[in-house]
Amino acid sequence: MKFPENFFWGGATSAIQIEGAYLEDGKGLTTEDCKTAGSFSKRREYTYLDKDKKPGSQPSSMGKGLPEGATLAVLEHHFYPSHDAIDFYHHYKEDIASFAEMGFKMFRMSISWARIYPTGLEETPNQKGIDFYKDVFKELRKYHIEPLVTISHGDLPLVLENQYGGWKNRELIELYMKLAKTCLSEFKGLVHYWLPFNEMNDYLLMLDMFGNVSTKETHQKSFQMIHNMLVANARTVRLAHEIDPENKVGSMICGIPNYPGSCDPNDILETRYRWEKGIYYTGDVQCFGEYPSFSKRLWEEYEVNMETEQSDFLDFRQGTVDFYTFSYYMTNIVTTHETKVIVQGNFANGARNPYLNYSEWGWSYDPKGLRYYLEVIYDRYHLPIIITENGLGAVDKLEEDGTIHDPYRIQYLHDHLHECKVAISHGVDLIGYTMWGCIDLVSASTGQMSKRYGFIYVDRDDEGKGTNARIRKDSFEWYQKVIKTNGEEL
Repeated sequence: MKFPENFFWGGATSAIQIEGAYLEDGKGLTTEDCKTAGSFSKRREYTYLDKDKKPGSQPSSMGKGLPEGATLAVLEHHFYPSHDAIDFYHHYKEDIASFAEMGFKMFRMSISWARIYPTGLEETPNQKGIDFYKDVFKELRKYHIEPLVTISHGDLPLVLENQYGGWKNRELIELYMKLAKTCLSEFKGLVHYWLPFNEMNDYLLMLDMFGNVSTKETHQKSFQMIHNMLVANARTVRLAHEIDPENKVGSMICGIPNYPGSCDPNDILETRYRWEKGIYYTGDVQCFGEYPSFSKRLWEEYEVNMETEQSDFLDFRQGTVDFYTFSYYMTNIVTTHETKVIVQGNFANGARNPYLNYSEWGWSYDPKGLRYYLEVIYDRYHLPIIITENGLGAVDKLEEDGTIHDPYRIQYLHDHLHECKVAISHGVDLIGYTMWGCIDLVSASTGQMSKRYGFIYVDRDDEGKGTNARIRKDSFEWYQKVIKTNGEEL
């Protein structure tokens, strides 16, 4: 049980969770810039101005849209964690040097669309935004770290949401392709591994999370958004190969394996249908170049009538991905029976699994679920795989002597990497692992800094106070050894 030679060891982040400098050097506002802090017990909120320009806010869920005529806005007297985040914008050289010291071979990061095209509508890009990312990529190259770049990781330019309605509008396909072409051209030779989108399957996973409040309109919007993204994804694959034959483009799926709650045939069937809707629906189009056979059942079940063009399906066939990536944090129980204990986290909700432990944020601890997902997915697609997100959010204590002991994180990663070894020995072509939140960042789900993931502690609290000083945790040296031994010593 060994990791292959030239395995891509590394870490992962997203722009909205680390960059900060939210209006610096010409960057425009994004949807995520309008998202407040929250906690496990209090959902994050989007702030807006209603049709009469009166301020308001509401929980950030797919189950409910903004009031009619309202537009997202940044308001006074609210705290928005992403505005400053951990200030990677000004600390990137220091942070990349630390990644290099750990031995990173790959760093997954994302482009902020509004840093390149502030509103998304400009004809020419913001040169300072291009220069920033070019400098980051050059710094990574200096240390022989391969950038794995997500072009769109959820932070849509605010104008495109308020004026166009976001990805439910087909016009975003061309606007996105302008961004993709700029990135592929400007960063040619510096970046060879690309992910057009992050976790577009989330929009279907959330139909189950907020099923009690979702509507026919929500269903239509979710499937239309994914269709438009899939078209843009396929076109980006083809464009990337045209611009630089060395480019490789992957999918990025939120990977949540589903287990049946019982041997009741109804539970078995419902579990299969959850896999199809939540995992295979988007993955099949990206990997096989066409909608799967069960799509018709889903469209009928949700009464969906998508706006499509005949060329979309040709795009799908001509734009299949080169490799498959996914995030993995937890598994989910599916049952058709009434259950008293429901757990919810990371776009999944279901019955509590009595065989597993759960974090204080309700996420199950299931290393074998990672092996299960790897083996199921490789058997289906036969494409090289990179795990682009996997990690443990936990409260870390800064000791008086300046040390941070996180044996729980080391154990978590040890257990999950062991299962990766097993999957490889079973024939899975796993080529990389980028641990999520390799440096502490703003939690996407709660907006907290206290829900920490990194090997590197950032001195910043849930109210945005702190020095931003970087402090190494015990897991820093542990991961350094793992990489040095290519996973022989876990």
